[in-house]
Amino acid sequence: MKSEDDFQYAVENTRVLLTPDRRIDTFGSTNFRFHLVTELLDHVNVIRVRDGRIEAEQPRILAPGQYTKLLLEGFGEKARGYADWLEQRPENLAFLKYGFQFRKSDVVEEVVHSPLAEVVERIRSGINRSEEPLTTIIEGVDDAWEVCLLKFTVDLVQQSAGGNVSDFRRRGLL
Repeated sequence: MKSEDDFQYAVENTRVLLTPDRRIDTFGSTNFRFHLVTELLDHVNVIRVRDGRIEAEQPRILAPGQYTKLLLEGFGEKARGYADWLEQRPENLAFLKYGFQFRKSDVVEEVVHSPLAEVVERIRSGINRSEEPLTTIIEGVDDAWEVCLLKFTVDLVQQSAGGNVSDFRRRGLL
């Protein structure tokens, strides 16, 4: 299992290069496509591209003090370790007023022999042509790529939370 330093390194080296055009939906599940690019260690201009989908289920309101474990489907041991590490630090999840189950699926890997900037630009051009609004490009750490993906997802929850809470209030649910 990864150490706290490994998690911190992966978190600090996760960069979102293209953000999705909208936030997580309040009253339904949201399916995002991700392209996660990582440089292979000890290799020049060798990039691993992971392409897949991640689903955030509809937010559920939890009463104060009822925080539950993040449910992760399809993620490996490193991501589970990172989620456990986050749970032990409630100050990192203070924004989470409702639960999510995250599911990653359809992950395909490809190794490309080009500079990172060129790989990212090719992916970005493909996204622009396809006009997929719920697509992201993430740069991360190869051996902890799931931590990077989970960090993106947690950040997306944090960015969506204010709008989701407002939606719940407008409907009289809070």
